[in-house]
Amino acid sequence: MKKYTSIFTYIFIVFASLIITGCVHDDKYNEPNLENFQCADLTATMTLEQVKDKFKNNGPTGNTTYFFPDNSTDVIEGYVSSTDETGNIYKTIYIQDKPENPTQGFTLSVDMVSTYTQYPQGSKVYVKLAGLAVGAYGGLIQLGVKDPASNLASAVARMPEKLVPNRVFRSCSVREKIIPKVMTFAQMVTANDQYLGCLIQVNNAEFDSRVLCTNYAPNGVTVDRQIRDASTTTARVVRNSGYASFANQILPAGNGKFVAIYSKFNTTYQMYINKVTDLEMNNFPRLDGIASDPCQFSNTGLTQKTIAELKQMYTGGSWTQITGDFYVKAQVTANDQTGNLYKYVFIEDTTGGIRFGINKLNLYQDNRFRVGKDIYIKLKNLYVRNINGEFQLGSLFNSGGTMQFGGVEEGDLYKSVYDGNAPVRMVIPSDRTITQLTPGDVGRWIKIKDLQFIDADLGKTYADGNNATNRTLQDCSGNKVILRTNGQAEFGTSDNSKRASATEIDGGKGDVYAIVSVYNGDYQLWITKLTDIDLDNPRCDGSVYIPLPTIYSDPFAAGGFGPDWTVKSVTGAQIWNTSNQGNGSNYYAVMNGFASGNNVNEDWLISKAVSLVGKTKAAVSFTTDVRYAGNALQVYATDNYTGDPATTVWVQLPALLDTNTGAFGDWISSGNVNLSAFLGKNVRIAFKYTSTASAAATWEVDDFKIKGE
Repeated sequence: MKKYTSIFTYIFIVFASLIITGCVHDDKYNEPNLENFQCADLTATMTLEQVKDKFKNNGPTGNTTYFFPDNSTDVIEGYVSSTDETGNIYKTIYIQDKPENPTQGFTLSVDMVSTYTQYPQGSKVYVKLAGLAVGAYGGLIQLGVKDPASNLASAVARMPEKLVPNRVFRSCSVREKIIPKVMTFAQMVTANDQYLGCLIQVNNAEFDSRVLCTNYAPNGVTVDRQIRDASTTTARVVRNSGYASFANQILPAGNGKFVAIYSKFNTTYQMYINKVTDLEMNNFPRLDGIASDPCQFSNTGLTQKTIAELKQMYTGGSWTQITGDFYVKAQVTANDQTGNLYKYVFIEDTTGGIRFGINKLNLYQDNRFRVGKDIYIKLKNLYVRNINGEFQLGSLFNSGGTMQFGGVEEGDLYKSVYDGNAPVRMVIPSDRTITQLTPGDVGRWIKIKDLQFIDADLGKTYADGNNATNRTLQDCSGNKVILRTNGQAEFGTSDNSKRASATEIDGGKGDVYAIVSVYNGDYQLWITKLTDIDLDNPRCDGSVYIPLPTIYSDPFAAGGFGPDWTVKSVTGAQIWNTSNQGNGSNYYAVMNGFASGNNVNEDWLISKAVSLVGKTKAAVSFTTDVRYAGNALQVYATDNYTGDPATTVWVQLPALLDTNTGAFGDWISSGNVNLSAFLGKNVRIAFKYTSTASAAATWEVDDFKIKGE
């Protein structure tokens, strides 16, 4: 039972947004009080370069973790180049060998936060190496301790917090101002990796036009922002934490001095900002020709239009270009946070709503497109079209020499879209009934009371496989409307997945909040999260729908097949097994006929017999994931298994299976596959894998359940 209604959800979102908006850090920092922290002035016995060489030259081929003996008396020294006061740098202390014109930088990996309180930027520090380890993570050499959880040759773990003050000592007498080393982005090459960990300065730098007018990072999400200078056409990466105190501030839009810690992850050079006051990037024109700050909206010379007036600008044909100096002010009512919408948002004012296409992923991470935000859109040189009754705002793109309608390009957003610079407002839905829906509602965020899914849809998931799927909602008078859901929508979290293709629809009655669209005259509803469809009340006839209870399940969690499963290999050396590769600690059943080439295989995975005696309804469900070309998996059921698949009478089941052979990770639900033919019997389910000498797919099966009542 849900413990809140959708309106309470909106209130919470608005309240949280107000808090987030109100807590913008002013980026002014006080010096830490160091009086009570221990300090020491030691004598270095090794240079930073010599410590890194211990790793580079260790092992038969080098690049193997080097462990300093517990009785080592070696010491290194350096100057702290970083600060974690803003929260952008996490559990890491970067040091360099000199406060100015350094020749070496280095990384200390520590399981400790707020290190600036003990080791502020500019502090001279000494590190006793006894019992420590120098290894690498993501190709970046760093100092830590032995990692008992990894068998990688280069593995290293963070120094435990209690160990840090016994190994890292701040000088009692020396603290210097760190003068950034001036570099260009063209100089970020392997030959200059000795500077990794140093504070650097890049002149004439500017953030890529595709990220202009966005914030440093979305709340709680770490992102890469591209940055450029005149020395190379290759953009570099500025990595920003969504937990940084400056995350919600807007990136500087101009050109100028960029200062950050120089780092690397594998082959990607990246930089970490210590604090935004280090940046001086307010010069115009920019290298790309932008002459003035594009992030400040001005309506000078512009005429405001409503959404209704915007729709009226469409004059027919495939699209209409907007040539007037117009703008609209509208509120974002729906975005792509769950993936049910893709590369577009919906915006609305008091006169109506419209779909706004943008050729960019994860729009919800852009502060301008958070639900409830007010935005300004300059309309000149955008395009409007009408597709089967749905108006859309967007742009044109060239596809093979043919112009087509699509979303505004990411690199052009700054020309058209402006943050309203006001707190998020609650999105108020328009109350409607199914029979009240009109063309004017298309694009609007609405609420319809007392809907339920039709009987034929009960027990189904929101979507079939990866495809957009229609389910039917009805009111208590029998009026119907379509709920359309993208099969790739993820309504849950990484810890609690609720993929549309694996989440069963609610069987009760309740209120639905959704965007209205239309296709060929039929109205369709699109939800943005599961709380938009709150069907907890008894159905229109007073009944309470109870999903089929699970009478047997096996998620293969322990790895390996127990006595509940029979593995039969008819042809080929490869057999069914279990694995957790690429799936964390979660195991699944897997069969792959590829081993030093494609092989001919026929292999069966057969469940134990499950009793359906006394049941009036029964179904089987599971999820599948496929990779590489090959034969489709086949699913069968039987009530008379002979011990030999060849002599058993099987009934093939019409289960939905994954069809995306190009990538792992889809995990498509089969839906509830009807087992009514086996009511009153003991049923076994079998998965038949086949491969040939020319094609051998990898098939994975998980979340196996037999349900009945």
